[in-house]
This record gives sequence, structure tokens and C-alpha cells, in this order.
Amino acid sequence: MTDLVTTLVLGGARSGKSRHALRLAERSATERLYVATAAAGDEEMWRRIALHQTQRGAGWRTLETSTQVCEAIAAHAAPHRAMLVDCLTLWLANLMFAGADVGAAIDRLAQAAAAARGPLIFVSNEIGMGLVPETSLGRDFRDWQGNANQRLAEVCDLVVFVAAGLPIRLKRLHAPYVNPTRNQLVTWLTAS
Repeated sequence: MTDLVTTLVLGGARSGKSRHALRLAERSATERLYVATAAAGDEEMWRRIALHQTQRGAGWRTLETSTQVCEAIAAHAAPHRAMLVDCLTLWLANLMFAGADVGAAIDRLAQAAAAARGPLIFVSNEIGMGLVPETSLGRDFRDWQGNANQRLAEVCDLVVFVAAGLPIRLKRLHAPYVNPTRNQLVTWLTAS
């Protein structure tokens, strides 16, 4: 098992990024915590959440939080436990709809990721590769999402882009490696 690695898994909708992140977490630790940011506001979303729960299977504990991801990391990150946060896109939307200071929240998340004391995997959508959104809110969301992805990519040890179920490493460490922001020895976690 590999520990003390922070990972960002990016991809488009239905790209296979969550499935890939699950596999990474299952290889990282025997104890696993799934931090779910989705809120089931309608029947279709309930079905999606149920599908994700079924795909996780046994061996996972779930913590549901729509906005308190930093607090969850601080409370639950541990060398023996893999944490999977799925997904940052919904977390960001929840923050925006709550009227939160999104820039400050992204900064806090990057700090929490850099300080994490165990394997931590984030799933996030890469939404900046499509059309320019028609509305101001859509453009703001796209910009904040791009900012969040960049900030997390800076502090994560491994960054993977998933397209058509295929992982492409964008950033990886070379084992052994001392993460300067955490002053800890980490070993490289393969993306495939």
C-alpha cells in the first residue's frame, strides 16, 4: 500500500474519472473514506448517488458534505486511510449557490491538501475545454473551476487526466520524493 500521496483526477463528464479514482484509493489503503459532495435534489440525482454507492462496494465508509470538504480532510485524513473527495465541481457549485467566498475556499482547500496526513484523492471536472458559457454565472463558474483545478494541481503529488476511461499522467513524482510543502517522504503512486 502507498500512503502520503495527494492526487487530482481530472476529466469530462462520464470520462471514467471517478472509477479511476476508486481504483487508486483501493490500492492506497485498506481503510477508505468517500467524501461525497453531491446533494440529491431530485429523483435522477438519487439514482446517480445510488449507482456510485453500488460501484464503491464494500470497504468504503461515506461522509456526505456539500461544502465542508476542508473540515473533513482535517478531521479524517490519516496515513492508514485513503480519502476520496468526489467531486470538486459539485463542491464549487454548492459554495457558489451558498454565496461563499469561493476564492478563499479554494485557497483553504489547497492548504488542506498540502497538509493532508494520508492518501487523498480529488475528482474534478475539466470544463474549460468546451464552449464559452452564455451566462455570466456560467462564465464565473467555469473560471472558478479552472482556478480550483490549477490550485489543486500545484499542491498535488500526482495529477491525472482521464478521457474515454484512459488515464493520462499530467504530473507525477519520482520516488522517493520529499514534498516540500509537507516535508514528508512520499512514494510514487502509479496512475494506471
